[in-house]
Order: sequence, then C-alpha cells, then structure tokens
Amino acid sequence: MAVDEADEPGARNAKLPGMTSEHEVPADVLERFSVYARETSALTVLFHSRVAERMGLSPTDEKCLDLALRAEGPITAGRIAELSGLSTGAVTGVIDRLERAGYVRRVRDPHDRRKVLVEVTVREEGGLGDLVAGAQETLREVLSRFTPAERDVLERYNQVLIETFRRRVVDA
Repeated sequence: MAVDEADEPGARNAKLPGMTSEHEVPADVLERFSVYARETSALTVLFHSRVAERMGLSPTDEKCLDLALRAEGPITAGRIAELSGLSTGAVTGVIDRLERAGYVRRVRDPHDRRKVLVEVTVREEGGLGDLVAGAQETLREVLSRFTPAERDVLERYNQVLIETFRRRVVDA
C-alpha cells in the first residue's frame, strides 16, 4: 500500500480532506495564513462591536442590519436568518429592535401581500457612512501599498475565500 506523502510526519505539504486545488499548500504557509485569518477575524469582530455600540445596537443586530443593507432591496426575515445563521425566532427579535431604533421597517411584499419584507430606512450615505468611514480609509491605505496587478491577486484571493466560506458555512 502506497503512503501518501502528506500523511508522513514532517510532510512538506498540508493536504486537507476534500481539498480540490491546483496547488498544494505547504504546512508553514497554511499556518501563517491561519494566524492572519484569526487576527483579521478578531479585529473585524472588535470593529463591528464598536460600530454597533455607537449605533446603540448589539453586534448581532448590527451585522443583521449590514446583511439587510447589502441586499438588493427589501429582504425577508427568512433570508436574514439563512445569511446570519440565526433562527427565525432570533431574527424576529433582531428586526423588532432594529425597527424600534429606526433602522428598518416591515413592509408588505408588493407581489405577495401575505409576505413581509424588511426594508432599511437609513442607508450608508444617509447616516451610517460616518460609522464605516474609518474602515474605508484603512482599506484605501492598505490597498495603496499594492500595485494594480497585486490588487488583482488579492481580489481573487478574497473572492475565492468568500465563496468557499459561504459554501461551507452559509450554504451548508
């Protein structure tokens, strides 16, 4: 029986089950990128917690508002539940709080009056923009350090990362 090189102790390349790619990833590279991802995640959570606090919301409510903001038009509570991973009951509470705070309102679906949609009442340009301006400036500062060709690679990396996470977390 042949032994897979990745199964040997000290193997140079890390191979994850079900991994379909063109290139193997060395274990040290995987570890470095894991550290970067954890640090980025922690800082993102901290950022959103601070934004939520300034808005008078919980971090969960702020992220659900962000999901609604990024939707193309009004969104159902069920879709917010799917995208956030929250139960529909929890999302009802989130929408109640966002509605009381003036960030969203419930509206009837014009195509199916039985269906209720969540519509954002305050857009980024109408009051939320100041809250995320710091993040935009940080992004501009970081991206300015890369050439257009390097930014293309970064963009591709982020697109693949988002697509893979969405498939494994949201669509699972």
